Order: sequence, then C-alpha cells, then structure tokens
Amino acid sequence: MKLGNDMVTTVRQRLSRTHRGRRGRKDDPAWAHRMLLRGADTLAPRAWERLEAVFRTDDPTDELSAAWGIKEQLRRLLATDTLAQARGERMRMGYFAQIANMPETTKLYDTAVAWWDAIEVLIVTGATTARVEAANTGIKNIKRTGRGFRNVENYRTRILLTSAARTAA
Repeated sequence: MKLGNDMVTTVRQRLSRTHRGRRGRKDDPAWAHRMLLRGADTLAPRAWERLEAVFRTDDPTDELSAAWGIKEQLRRLLATDTLAQARGERMRMGYFAQIANMPETTKLYDTAVAWWDAIEVLIVTGATTARVEAANTGIKNIKRTGRGFRNVENYRTRILLTSAARTAA
C-alpha cells in the first residue's frame, strides 16, 4: 500500500508543479489533508464529500482522481480471498492503468505484475513478513539507543531481553 500512496503523492506533486508552478501548500485542497492516502472503506460520509470537493476543485485533468482510484483498486486486489478474484482485480487494475495513461499508474501496475508471485502467496497463505520487519526495527532501535555497545555479548543480551519482553507482554 505504501507504493500506492507514494504514487498518489507523486501525482499530487506533479500536478501542483504543472498547474500552479510551485510546490503544494497546506491551503491547496489536494494538500489540505491526507484523506487521499486513506482507504475508501475507512471514509465517513462527510469525508467522502470533502474528497469529492477536492476532486472537483483541485483536479482539473482528473489525473488525481484516476491515481486515487487505481490505488483503491490495488487495495481491492490485496483484500481478495481467492486467486481467481485476485486475477480479476489485477486485470481491472491493468485496464484502469491503461486508461489513466500516466507514468505513475503504469509504474504501480508494472510493480504489481513483477511482484505477482509474492502477491499470490500473500492471498493464499495470508503470510507476511510483518513480524520479521518489526523485530528488525526493534533491533535497530536498540542499536540506536545503545550508541555503540563495546561488548558484543551485552549487545546480544540486550536484544534478546527486549524481544523476550515484547513477546511476553
């Protein structure tokens, strides 16, 4: 999902530079809030109204709304339960990316195609690397706060105690 959100941000930046000749500012509707980066299923009715207002006022070329729609299609693809559904959502995403005809959306679709084997594993097993990544982040934080343990054994003990305390809680 980070790639989808980054794609929407890249489109927002490009449109701001193209149409305003400057970076986005906090008073620009597309930059006023981070609602574009939230999932459609998490938006309240009032948030939907604000989002539609952003698309009406700050998206003259409909490129921002197209990018947001493709990001949402990626969310739908990743939320599927079966491979058949995932393949259908992938085809739909490719169609939308082709219609949008923007380098950012094409790049996102090409990335999804390149990672398709891993996406299939995610859909079938539901397994992610989230726990491993969380452990690595914890180790990096210990290393950062340790500011250079001189004794390797103390460093290793600190990592093990911290991870044990995290799993016990």
